[in-house]
Amino acid sequence: MKQVLEMRKFVAPELIFGPGSALLAGQYAENFGVSKALIVTDPKIKDCNWVISVRESLEKAGIETCTFSDVSENPRDVEVMKGADFYRDNHCDCIVAVGGGSPMDCAKGIGIVTTNNAHILSFEGVDKVDSPGPPLICIPSTAGSSADVSQFAIITDTKRDVKISIVSKAMVPDASLVDPILTTTMSLQLTAATGMDALTHAIEAYVSNANSAITDLFALDAIKLVSANLVATIKDPTNLELRGLVMLGSMEAGLAFSNAILGAVHAMAHSLGGHLDLPHGECNAILLPYVIQVNFPFAESRYTEIAKSMGISVDGMTSEQVCQSLVDTIIELRANAGITKSLKDFGLNKKDIPKLAELALQDACMVTNPVELSNKDVENIYEAAF
Repeated sequence: MKQVLEMRKFVAPELIFGPGSALLAGQYAENFGVSKALIVTDPKIKDCNWVISVRESLEKAGIETCTFSDVSENPRDVEVMKGADFYRDNHCDCIVAVGGGSPMDCAKGIGIVTTNNAHILSFEGVDKVDSPGPPLICIPSTAGSSADVSQFAIITDTKRDVKISIVSKAMVPDASLVDPILTTTMSLQLTAATGMDALTHAIEAYVSNANSAITDLFALDAIKLVSANLVATIKDPTNLELRGLVMLGSMEAGLAFSNAILGAVHAMAHSLGGHLDLPHGECNAILLPYVIQVNFPFAESRYTEIAKSMGISVDGMTSEQVCQSLVDTIIELRANAGITKSLKDFGLNKKDIPKLAELALQDACMVTNPVELSNKDVENIYEAAF
Protein backbone atom coordinates (compact mmCIF):
# COMPACT_ATOMS: atom_id res chain seq x y z
CA MET A 1 0.00 0.00 0.00
CA LYS A 2 2.89 2.37 0.74
CA GLN A 3 4.05 2.34 -2.87
CA VAL A 4 0.52 2.99 -4.18
CA LEU A 5 0.19 6.08 -2.00
CA GLU A 6 3.58 7.58 -2.89
CA MET A 7 3.43 10.81 -4.87
CA ARG A 8 4.39 10.23 -8.50
CA LYS A 9 4.35 12.26 -11.71
CA PHE A 10 3.17 10.54 -14.89
CA VAL A 11 3.61 12.16 -18.30
CA ALA A 12 2.16 10.97 -21.60
CA PRO A 13 1.14 12.45 -24.94
CA GLU A 14 -2.37 12.37 -26.34
CA LEU A 15 -2.55 8.86 -27.82
CA ILE A 16 -4.50 7.37 -30.68
CA PHE A 17 -3.88 3.63 -31.07
CA GLY A 18 -5.20 1.50 -33.92
CA PRO A 19 -5.16 0.87 -37.67
CA GLY A 20 -5.61 4.06 -39.65
CA SER A 21 -4.57 6.42 -36.86
CA ALA A 22 -1.61 7.70 -38.92
CA LEU A 23 -4.06 9.33 -41.30
CA LEU A 24 -5.23 11.66 -38.54
CA ALA A 25 -2.00 13.69 -38.84
CA GLY A 26 -3.71 16.47 -40.75
CA GLN A 27 -6.56 16.72 -38.26
CA TYR A 28 -4.18 17.01 -35.32
CA ALA A 29 -1.90 19.52 -37.02
CA GLU A 30 -4.96 21.60 -37.93
CA ASN A 31 -6.11 21.47 -34.30
CA PHE A 32 -2.73 22.88 -33.27
CA GLY A 33 -3.32 25.83 -35.60
CA VAL A 34 -0.18 25.33 -37.67
CA SER A 35 0.44 26.40 -41.25
CA LYS A 36 3.58 24.53 -42.32
CA ALA A 37 4.81 21.17 -41.02
CA LEU A 38 8.31 19.75 -41.20
CA ILE A 39 8.10 16.00 -41.81
CA VAL A 40 11.13 14.29 -40.27
CA THR A 41 11.78 10.78 -41.51
CA ASP A 42 14.72 8.67 -42.66
CA PRO A 43 15.95 8.21 -46.24
CA LYS A 44 14.99 4.52 -46.41
CA ILE A 45 11.28 5.17 -45.90
CA LYS A 46 10.65 8.72 -47.13
CA ASP A 47 8.99 7.42 -50.32
CA CYS A 48 6.92 4.69 -48.62
CA ASN A 49 3.20 4.78 -49.36
CA TRP A 50 2.29 5.51 -45.77
CA VAL A 51 4.74 8.43 -45.52
CA ILE A 52 3.12 9.83 -48.65
CA SER A 53 -0.31 9.24 -47.05
CA VAL A 54 0.72 11.24 -43.97
CA ARG A 55 1.90 14.09 -46.20
CA GLU A 56 -1.39 13.99 -48.12
CA SER A 57 -3.34 14.04 -44.84
CA LEU A 58 -1.53 17.22 -43.84
CA GLU A 59 -1.99 18.87 -47.22
CA LYS A 60 -5.71 18.03 -47.33
CA ALA A 61 -6.00 19.92 -44.05
CA GLY A 62 -4.51 22.96 -45.76
CA ILE A 63 -1.06 22.56 -44.19
CA GLU A 64 2.07 23.01 -46.27
CA THR A 65 4.83 20.44 -45.83
CA CYS A 66 8.54 20.01 -46.38
CA THR A 67 10.63 16.94 -45.60
CA PHE A 68 13.93 16.46 -43.78
CA SER A 69 15.36 12.94 -44.11
CA ASP A 70 19.06 13.38 -43.42
CA VAL A 71 18.82 11.13 -40.38
CA SER A 72 21.15 8.22 -39.52
CA GLU A 73 20.17 5.00 -37.78
CA ASN A 74 21.59 6.53 -34.60
CA PRO A 75 20.77 10.26 -35.02
CA ARG A 76 23.79 12.51 -34.72
CA ASP A 77 24.16 15.94 -33.17
CA VAL A 78 25.17 17.42 -36.54
CA GLU A 79 22.01 16.07 -38.13
CA VAL A 80 19.84 17.65 -35.45
CA MET A 81 21.52 21.01 -35.97
CA LYS A 82 21.17 20.71 -39.75
CA GLY A 83 17.50 19.85 -39.31
CA ALA A 84 16.97 22.88 -37.07
CA ASP A 85 18.45 25.14 -39.76
CA PHE A 86 16.18 23.49 -42.34
CA TYR A 87 13.16 24.07 -40.06
CA ARG A 88 13.96 27.76 -39.68
CA ASP A 89 14.84 28.30 -43.34
CA ASN A 90 11.48 26.86 -44.39
CA HIS A 91 9.50 28.86 -41.80
CA CYS A 92 7.86 25.78 -40.26
CA ASP A 93 5.72 25.90 -37.13
CA CYS A 94 5.12 22.19 -36.47
CA ILE A 95 7.05 18.92 -36.68
CA VAL A 96 5.63 15.56 -37.76
CA ALA A 97 8.01 12.63 -37.16
CA VAL A 98 7.34 9.48 -39.18
CA GLY A 99 9.47 6.40 -38.72
CA GLY A 100 11.43 4.61 -36.01
CA GLY A 101 13.17 5.96 -32.95
CA SER A 102 15.89 7.71 -34.96
CA PRO A 103 13.71 10.24 -36.84
CA MET A 104 11.52 10.73 -33.77
CA ASP A 105 14.51 11.50 -31.54
CA CYS A 106 15.96 13.75 -34.24
CA ALA A 107 12.61 15.56 -34.51
CA LYS A 108 12.52 16.12 -30.75
CA GLY A 109 16.03 17.53 -30.91
CA ILE A 110 15.19 19.82 -33.83
CA GLY A 111 12.22 21.18 -31.89
CA ILE A 112 14.07 22.18 -28.72
CA VAL A 113 17.05 23.59 -30.62
CA THR A 114 14.78 25.94 -32.57
CA THR A 115 12.90 27.25 -29.53
CA ASN A 116 15.89 27.52 -27.18
CA ASN A 117 18.49 28.69 -29.73
CA ALA A 118 21.07 26.35 -28.24
CA HIS A 119 23.21 23.41 -29.36
CA ILE A 120 21.56 20.01 -28.93
CA LEU A 121 24.36 18.71 -26.69
CA SER A 122 23.67 21.45 -24.13
CA PHE A 123 20.46 19.65 -23.15
CA GLU A 124 22.18 16.43 -22.02
CA GLY A 125 20.82 15.13 -18.72
CA VAL A 126 17.57 15.54 -16.85
CA ASP A 127 15.31 18.62 -17.01
CA LYS A 128 17.75 20.80 -18.95
CA VAL A 129 15.20 22.08 -21.50
CA ASP A 130 13.92 25.56 -20.62
CA SER A 131 11.38 26.04 -23.42
CA PRO A 132 9.34 23.28 -25.11
CA GLY A 133 9.61 22.81 -28.86
CA PRO A 134 6.90 23.54 -31.42
CA PRO A 135 3.90 21.18 -31.73
CA LEU A 136 5.19 17.65 -32.31
CA ILE A 137 3.21 14.74 -33.76
CA CYS A 138 4.91 11.33 -33.72
CA ILE A 139 3.87 8.46 -35.98
CA PRO A 140 5.98 5.35 -35.22
CA SER A 141 6.73 2.79 -37.91
CA THR A 142 8.47 0.35 -35.56
CA ALA A 143 7.29 -1.44 -32.43
CA GLY A 144 10.10 -0.89 -29.99
CA SER A 145 11.70 2.50 -29.53
CA SER A 146 8.62 4.10 -27.89
CA ALA A 147 10.08 7.53 -28.67
CA ASP A 148 6.55 8.48 -29.66
CA VAL A 149 5.36 8.36 -26.03
CA SER A 150 8.50 9.00 -23.97
CA GLN A 151 10.22 12.00 -22.44
CA PHE A 152 13.56 10.75 -23.79
CA ALA A 153 15.63 11.69 -26.80
CA ILE A 154 18.87 9.83 -27.54
CA ILE A 155 21.41 11.66 -29.70
CA THR A 156 24.95 10.68 -30.72
CA ASP A 157 27.70 13.09 -29.68
CA THR A 158 30.00 12.78 -32.68
CA LYS A 159 33.04 14.22 -30.90
CA ARG A 160 32.93 11.83 -27.95
CA ASP A 161 31.41 8.90 -29.91
CA VAL A 162 28.77 8.34 -27.25
CA LYS A 163 25.00 8.55 -27.14
CA ILE A 164 23.64 11.20 -24.81
CA SER A 165 20.26 11.07 -23.05
CA ILE A 166 17.99 14.10 -22.96
CA VAL A 167 15.22 13.57 -20.41
CA SER A 168 12.53 16.22 -20.07
CA LYS A 169 8.76 16.44 -20.23
CA ALA A 170 9.42 18.91 -23.05
CA MET A 171 10.41 15.82 -25.05
CA VAL A 172 6.93 14.29 -24.76
CA PRO A 173 5.13 14.65 -28.12
CA ASP A 174 1.87 16.58 -28.24
CA ALA A 175 0.21 13.70 -30.07
CA SER A 176 1.21 10.12 -30.83
CA LEU A 177 -0.59 8.28 -33.63
CA VAL A 178 0.24 4.61 -33.09
CA ASP A 179 -0.78 2.68 -36.20
CA PRO A 180 0.20 -1.02 -36.37
CA ILE A 181 -0.31 -1.03 -40.15
CA LEU A 182 2.96 0.87 -40.50
CA THR A 183 4.93 -1.95 -38.86
CA THR A 184 3.97 -4.50 -41.51
CA THR A 185 6.77 -3.21 -43.76
CA MET A 186 9.49 -3.80 -41.17
CA SER A 187 12.17 -6.35 -41.97
CA LEU A 188 12.32 -9.42 -39.76
CA GLN A 189 15.65 -8.27 -38.31
CA LEU A 190 14.22 -4.87 -37.39
CA THR A 191 11.09 -6.51 -35.97
CA ALA A 192 13.29 -8.63 -33.70
CA ALA A 193 15.60 -5.80 -32.62
CA THR A 194 12.82 -3.34 -31.85
CA GLY A 195 10.79 -6.01 -30.09
CA MET A 196 13.69 -6.84 -27.79
CA ASP A 197 14.15 -3.12 -27.17
CA ALA A 198 10.52 -2.92 -26.04
CA LEU A 199 10.94 -5.92 -23.76
CA THR A 200 14.06 -4.36 -22.22
CA HIS A 201 12.19 -1.08 -21.68
CA ALA A 202 9.48 -2.90 -19.76
CA ILE A 203 11.85 -5.03 -17.66
CA GLU A 204 14.10 -2.11 -16.72
CA ALA A 205 11.12 0.11 -15.89
CA TYR A 206 9.66 -2.56 -13.61
CA VAL A 207 12.87 -3.00 -11.59
CA SER A 208 13.79 0.70 -11.67
CA ASN A 209 14.19 2.37 -8.29
CA ALA A 210 11.76 5.02 -9.59
CA ASN A 211 8.95 2.57 -10.33
CA SER A 212 5.39 3.29 -9.26
CA ALA A 213 2.06 1.49 -9.12
CA ILE A 214 1.08 3.09 -12.43
CA THR A 215 4.28 2.24 -14.30
CA ASP A 216 4.14 -1.31 -12.94
CA LEU A 217 0.78 -1.89 -14.63
CA PHE A 218 2.12 -0.88 -18.03
CA ALA A 219 5.46 -2.66 -17.60
CA LEU A 220 4.07 -6.07 -16.65
CA ASP A 221 1.46 -6.05 -19.40
CA ALA A 222 4.11 -5.02 -21.92
CA ILE A 223 6.33 -7.92 -20.82
CA LYS A 224 3.45 -10.35 -21.36
CA LEU A 225 2.48 -8.94 -24.75
CA VAL A 226 5.96 -8.73 -26.24
CA SER A 227 7.34 -12.01 -24.90
CA ALA A 228 4.24 -13.94 -25.98
CA ASN A 229 3.89 -12.46 -29.47
CA LEU A 230 7.28 -11.34 -30.82
CA VAL A 231 8.45 -14.66 -32.27
CA ALA A 232 4.99 -15.40 -33.65
CA THR A 233 5.04 -12.01 -35.39
CA ILE A 234 8.41 -12.75 -36.96
CA LYS A 235 7.04 -16.05 -38.27
CA ASP A 236 3.86 -14.40 -39.60
CA PRO A 237 4.93 -10.82 -40.39
CA THR A 238 1.80 -9.79 -42.30
CA ASN A 239 -0.51 -10.73 -39.43
CA LEU A 240 -1.90 -7.36 -38.36
CA GLU A 241 -3.32 -8.69 -35.09
CA LEU A 242 0.09 -9.98 -33.98
CA ARG A 243 1.76 -6.76 -35.13
CA GLY A 244 -0.82 -4.82 -33.13
CA LEU A 245 -0.20 -6.81 -29.95
CA VAL A 246 3.55 -6.22 -30.11
CA MET A 247 3.01 -2.55 -30.90
CA LEU A 248 0.61 -2.22 -27.96
CA GLY A 249 3.27 -3.81 -25.77
CA SER A 250 5.85 -1.38 -27.09
CA MET A 251 3.57 1.58 -26.36
CA GLU A 252 2.90 0.37 -22.82
CA ALA A 253 6.62 -0.23 -22.24
CA GLY A 254 7.27 3.32 -23.39
CA LEU A 255 4.73 4.77 -20.98
CA ALA A 256 6.38 2.74 -18.21
CA PHE A 257 10.01 3.66 -18.87
CA SER A 258 9.25 7.28 -19.73
CA ASN A 259 8.13 7.70 -16.12
CA ALA A 260 10.14 5.08 -14.21
CA ILE A 261 13.26 5.61 -16.37
CA LEU A 262 15.55 2.66 -17.19
CA GLY A 263 18.75 1.06 -15.91
CA ALA A 264 22.15 -0.42 -16.64
CA VAL A 265 21.18 -2.20 -19.86
CA HIS A 266 20.30 1.03 -21.60
CA ALA A 267 23.17 2.98 -20.09
CA MET A 268 25.59 0.37 -21.38
CA ALA A 269 23.83 0.09 -24.75
CA HIS A 270 24.04 3.85 -25.24
CA SER A 271 27.78 3.77 -24.59
CA LEU A 272 28.24 0.77 -26.87
CA GLY A 273 26.01 2.06 -29.66
CA GLY A 274 27.71 5.43 -29.68
CA HIS A 275 31.12 3.80 -29.92
CA LEU A 276 30.39 1.31 -32.70
CA ASP A 277 27.19 2.77 -34.22
CA LEU A 278 25.31 -0.47 -33.55
CA PRO A 279 21.58 -1.31 -33.67
CA HIS A 280 20.23 -0.25 -30.28
CA GLY A 281 17.75 -3.09 -29.88
CA GLU A 282 20.37 -5.74 -30.53
CA CYS A 283 22.73 -4.13 -28.01
CA ASN A 284 19.98 -4.35 -25.41
CA ALA A 285 19.18 -7.95 -26.28
CA ILE A 286 22.83 -8.96 -25.88
CA LEU A 287 23.37 -7.16 -22.56
CA LEU A 288 20.03 -7.84 -20.85
CA PRO A 289 20.70 -11.36 -19.46
CA TYR A 290 24.03 -10.38 -17.93
CA VAL A 291 22.65 -7.25 -16.28
CA ILE A 292 19.82 -9.32 -14.80
CA GLN A 293 22.34 -11.70 -13.22
CA VAL A 294 24.03 -8.78 -11.46
CA ASN A 295 20.83 -6.95 -10.48
CA PHE A 296 18.75 -9.96 -9.42
CA PRO A 297 19.71 -10.12 -5.69
CA PHE A 298 18.73 -6.45 -5.29
CA ALA A 299 15.27 -6.75 -6.91
CA GLU A 300 14.49 -10.43 -6.43
CA SER A 301 10.73 -10.12 -5.97
CA ARG A 302 10.37 -7.91 -9.02
CA TYR A 303 12.41 -10.16 -11.28
CA THR A 304 10.31 -13.06 -10.01
CA GLU A 305 7.16 -11.23 -11.15
CA ILE A 306 8.82 -10.64 -14.52
CA ALA A 307 9.55 -14.35 -14.78
CA LYS A 308 5.88 -15.14 -14.09
CA SER A 309 4.82 -12.63 -16.73
CA MET A 310 7.02 -14.45 -19.24
CA GLY A 311 5.25 -17.73 -18.49
CA ILE A 312 7.84 -19.24 -16.14
CA SER A 313 6.44 -21.43 -13.36
CA VAL A 314 8.47 -20.38 -10.34
CA ASP A 315 6.76 -22.53 -7.71
CA GLY A 316 9.31 -24.46 -5.69
CA MET A 317 12.29 -22.70 -7.27
CA THR A 318 15.13 -21.19 -5.30
CA SER A 319 16.14 -17.61 -6.01
CA GLU A 320 19.10 -18.83 -8.02
CA GLN A 321 16.87 -21.08 -10.09
CA VAL A 322 14.41 -18.25 -10.82
CA CYS A 323 17.24 -16.03 -11.95
CA GLN A 324 18.75 -18.69 -14.19
CA SER A 325 15.38 -19.63 -15.65
CA LEU A 326 14.62 -15.99 -16.47
CA VAL A 327 18.03 -15.52 -18.08
CA ASP A 328 17.66 -18.74 -20.08
CA THR A 329 14.17 -17.74 -21.25
CA ILE A 330 15.40 -14.35 -22.49
CA ILE A 331 18.36 -15.92 -24.28
CA GLU A 332 16.03 -18.44 -25.91
CA LEU A 333 13.59 -15.69 -26.91
CA ARG A 334 16.26 -13.55 -28.56
CA ALA A 335 17.69 -16.60 -30.36
CA ASN A 336 14.25 -17.58 -31.66
CA ALA A 337 13.89 -13.99 -32.84
CA GLY A 338 17.13 -14.38 -34.82
CA ILE A 339 19.45 -12.35 -32.56
CA THR A 340 22.48 -14.57 -32.04
CA LYS A 341 25.50 -12.24 -32.21
CA SER A 342 27.79 -11.43 -29.30
CA LEU A 343 29.63 -8.15 -28.74
CA LYS A 344 32.70 -9.76 -30.26
CA ASP A 345 30.72 -10.52 -33.43
CA PHE A 346 29.89 -6.81 -33.66
CA GLY A 347 33.59 -5.96 -33.67
CA LEU A 348 34.09 -4.80 -30.10
CA ASN A 349 37.71 -4.78 -28.96
CA LYS A 350 38.25 -5.76 -25.32
CA LYS A 351 40.67 -2.88 -24.86
CA ASP A 352 37.72 -0.50 -25.34
CA ILE A 353 35.71 -1.94 -22.44
CA PRO A 354 37.14 0.33 -19.67
CA LYS A 355 36.23 3.45 -21.67
CA LEU A 356 32.75 2.08 -22.45
CA ALA A 357 32.19 1.36 -18.76
CA GLU A 358 33.28 4.87 -17.80
CA LEU A 359 30.82 6.42 -20.26
CA ALA A 360 27.99 4.07 -19.25
CA LEU A 361 28.32 5.09 -15.60
CA GLN A 362 27.79 8.73 -16.64
CA ASP A 363 24.54 7.93 -18.47
CA ALA A 364 21.31 9.21 -16.89
CA CYS A 365 19.73 5.76 -17.14
CA MET A 366 22.25 4.33 -14.67
CA VAL A 367 20.80 6.42 -11.83
CA THR A 368 17.62 4.32 -11.64
CA ASN A 369 19.27 0.90 -11.83
CA PRO A 370 18.14 -1.13 -8.78
CA VAL A 371 21.70 -1.25 -7.47
CA GLU A 372 24.62 1.13 -7.85
CA LEU A 373 27.24 -0.52 -10.03
CA SER A 374 30.97 0.04 -9.86
CA ASN A 375 33.22 0.54 -12.83
CA LYS A 376 34.42 -3.03 -12.41
CA ASP A 377 30.84 -4.36 -12.31
CA VAL A 378 30.08 -2.73 -15.66
CA GLU A 379 33.33 -3.95 -17.19
CA ASN A 380 32.50 -7.49 -16.06
CA ILE A 381 29.06 -7.30 -17.72
CA TYR A 382 30.62 -6.22 -21.01
CA GLU A 383 33.15 -9.04 -20.64
CA ALA A 384 30.35 -11.57 -20.04
CA ALA A 385 28.52 -10.41 -23.18
CA PHE A 386 31.69 -10.48 -25.26
